Amino acid sequence: MEKRPTINDVARLAGVSKRTVSRVINGASNVGESTRRNIQRVIDELGFSPDKQARGLAASRSYLLGLIYDNSDALFIDQIQRGALDVCARSGYELVVHPCDSGAADHAEKCVSFVQRSNIDGVIILPPLSESVALAAVLRQRKIHYVRLASLDLDDHTNIVVSDDRAAVSELARYLVSQGHTSIAVITGPMHYHSSAERLEGLTETLAALGGEVPQSHIFEGNNTYKSGVEGARSLLQMTPRPRMIFANNDEMAAGVLRVAHEMGIAVPDELSVAGFDDNLLASRMIPSLTTVRRPVAAMASLAAQKIIRKIENSADVETDSYQVRSQLIIRESTRKTAK
Repeated sequence: MEKRPTINDVARLAGVSKRTVSRVINGASNVGESTRRNIQRVIDELGFSPDKQARGLAASRSYLLGLIYDNSDALFIDQIQRGALDVCARSGYELVVHPCDSGAADHAEKCVSFVQRSNIDGVIILPPLSESVALAAVLRQRKIHYVRLASLDLDDHTNIVVSDDRAAVSELARYLVSQGHTSIAVITGPMHYHSSAERLEGLTETLAALGGEVPQSHIFEGNNTYKSGVEGARSLLQMTPRPRMIFANNDEMAAGVLRVAHEMGIAVPDELSVAGFDDNLLASRMIPSLTTVRRPVAAMASLAAQKIIRKIENSADVETDSYQVRSQLIIRESTRKTAK
């Protein structure tokens, strides 16, 4: 059986001390670039893989990042994991995923218990849990590294990645006005979420500035599920006159609107335009394909993982890291210019 290469082998062939090899493995900054490249070359040639438990003990950390969520959208969670895992793989960290009920009175303590029980070095917190003031406060109090993904500026820039949902939906509103839409309805998410309020206000305030409006009767509060999209569409499309355009707070609810329109014999986009938010993996595959706001969640997760790792490793870069990503309006088949 072939002997597995050790850190001593790397040090001998690279002509350096074991301590210097350890510094390179742990990403320390106090190693010259030529020495670092030489050690990395030897590591690659030998196929050396440091023992993670020993590595963690030497660096006083576990090399584990946590991902805490309370979101029923499996496609959203999948994209987040892909973004975070890509950074973890390059940086030698593992990702531990943990669900948490943001509605529970003790959710903050339960999250902290998970972090301490699993010996997590830092956590990425997804919406809507990321909006919890109590959770952010207890993480700061316990000196646990965290980064929140959110729709607006809720925290210090080193602790947050923002998608600016208001600006993104404002762009959608301007597009709808350019297409002649005046009869617009909205299926919101739960209105106690910042993200739902930001998206609704981004739409209504921009429409108002352009001379349009969304009547209160044309606003249905959903809960970001396909089922509530169906319920909202049935309520709105039974109105007389019915709206000619429905914006849903996420793509999952927009899919429910398309289903109801099909059942009621309402042609999309000839008789009804539909738009969503997220640009999840199914948005381009629906029939018709869905006009939506592309929120770059994988990029947000990647940036959050980078921030966490830099915090853990006491990097000065985290102070100057970008904290905001730009969402983009994606126009597809489900919207069109209204008939005169």
